[in-house]
Order: sequence, then C-alpha cells, then structure tokens
Amino acid sequence: MNTHVMPAADTRWTAVRERDREADGRFVYAVRSTGVYCRPSCPSRRPTRSAVDFFAGGTEARAAGYRACKRCRPDEPAADQWIDRIRRACVYLSNVDGHPSLETLARRVGGSPYHLQRNFKRIVGMSPREYADARRLDKVKRSLRRGGDVTSALLDAGFSSPSRFYERGGHKLGMSPSSYRKGGAGATIAYGTRATPIGVLMLAATARGVCAIALGDTAASLRRALAEEFPLAALTPAGPALEPWLTRAVEHVSGWSPRLDLPLDVRATAFQWQVWRALAAIPRGQTRSYAQVAEAIGRPSAVRAVARACATNPVALAIPCHRVVPTAGGVGGYRWGKKRKTALLDREAAGG
Repeated sequence: MNTHVMPAADTRWTAVRERDREADGRFVYAVRSTGVYCRPSCPSRRPTRSAVDFFAGGTEARAAGYRACKRCRPDEPAADQWIDRIRRACVYLSNVDGHPSLETLARRVGGSPYHLQRNFKRIVGMSPREYADARRLDKVKRSLRRGGDVTSALLDAGFSSPSRFYERGGHKLGMSPSSYRKGGAGATIAYGTRATPIGVLMLAATARGVCAIALGDTAASLRRALAEEFPLAALTPAGPALEPWLTRAVEHVSGWSPRLDLPLDVRATAFQWQVWRALAAIPRGQTRSYAQVAEAIGRPSAVRAVARACATNPVALAIPCHRVVPTAGGVGGYRWGKKRKTALLDREAAGG
C-alpha cells in the first residue's frame, strides 16, 4: 500500500489542473471514461472534474480496475525536476553581480521562493545565498593567487567593499586577503603535536580557528608540510589556548570522544564544502562510497571530484574523509596513509 497521506480533494484537483510536478508521487488520478490513471503532472488533455477519481497510488488504482497511463508512466519513479532548475540557478549565481533575491531567482528558474530555497539546500547542501558567497570567495582566491591586488579582486568578485567581503564570509580565507595572496605573509599559525595510537597528530590554528589537522610519522615531517602550505606565515609552537583542542583531537583518535567539534578556519571551494558537509553527516561507525557521497550532494556524475575533495581535506578527523570507501570494496586511499584509515574505521566500527 502507498503510505503517502493524500492532500484534500480540492488541493489534488488544483495540482492536476496545474500539472504540478511537485505533487507527483503523492497521489494519482484516474479518468472513468478512459480507464487510465495518471500522475498529476501528466501532459495529456485534462478531463472534467466529475470524471476523475483520486487514489493514493497505482496499487489502489489498479485494484479499482484502472490501468497505468502509457504517456506519463505513473508507476515509474518521478524525475527530480528540481535538479535542472537548481543547476541553472547555480550557473546564474556564479555569474551575476550582487545578491539576487529569492523571488528574482525563482522567477528565473521556476517554482516558488519557498520551494526554491528548500530544494536548493536539499540538492546543493547550502542556501542560494551561501552558494553565491562561496562562488565569490572562489573568485577572490583565484585573483589573489594570480597576484592581483586586493581591492580589484574583491570588486571583481562582486563585493562592494572590504567590509562587505568579511561580512559575507571572507573569514573563510583563514587570513587577510593580502596575506593569502602572499602565501600567508603576516599570518600567525600556532601548531602543536601529540602522539596517538595511529601516529603523530598535528593541529594548527589561526586566530579564527583550526586550519589543519594532520597525521604522520614524525612531528618534524608534519611541521615541514605545514610550512610548505603557508611558506610566509609565522609558525609558532602551541600555547595554552591550543591545548584544549589538541586534547580533544587526541581523545577522538583514541576513541574516548565520539565527536570532534572544533571551530574550523579552512580555505575551500564551494564544491569542497558541499562534499565535506556530506562527510560530516556520515555517522560514526558507518561508511559511504564515493558514489553515494556524489548522490548525496546532487552530483551523481562527480565521483572523481568527490574523491579529490576527500584527498584535499586539510583537517583530518574533524571532516571524516576516512569514512568514504570505494564501491568495489576495500578502504581505498587516504591522505595520511591507508593503515591509519583502516585503524580509524576498525576502531569506529567496534564502538571505540
């Protein structure tokens, strides 16, 4: 039996009359004169209201003697009509100046502002405004990496002023735009290392939050890697402020703490943040395939890009990329070593 609770009769008829795709899957309607039942969005000619019966699903309609429409195929899964709309919305937001309102965006791609907001977050993993901000940040970073001046980079990306840039998420650079452009010049990054059951753990942070958590064989090799990432930043040994975060990270690796919630200050593209948010949603003790993560963010063909986003995750454990494994089996690769990934998965599966 179909378990959907059907809308009221007037609402159902309105959905049929307007060919509302969002009503597909919630009920079917049947036409007595033809003996056929259809999904609400069926493009066939509309019958009169008096000739229509409503059913919760195809099972009920067939039991009443109706057969499925060959045109709209109501027994097949309904295509997600929002995927194309959201794709077009993303293209628009990536190229438009300013912040268009939800109403403007909805008029451009179709649907109501409410449904646009809800489906955008469902498919992309963030709101339209958050996505637009992330895309602008990407533009700023590309310009700065090419050596552009800060003011031009901010204005070209659509920010009306430096204050607007910081208000809309500039903190995600992890440092000032000028410091980012110069490889971390002027930024101070504190770091500390601790021994763990799976090797040495290093945690590094700016004044805004944790910018790196890495696993390795020696403290010296981890510090060298940090210096290569931020060649002109001032690296300082951890002080008292960093100790609680280091302790929590070690407790998490050791299985004493099930979650590792730390303030992050990580540079990333909009796509990387989509992937990383999906990773953070994987429960401890469970795994997902790269393909499943791609599906979860509404990008089923982006399996390789998902794998790259996992490989470039700079904060081990806080963003649990170790919980993503190949569809074909095995644990797959891991930025900090396959043995460490296996140990983490085994510990989590055992409840440790």
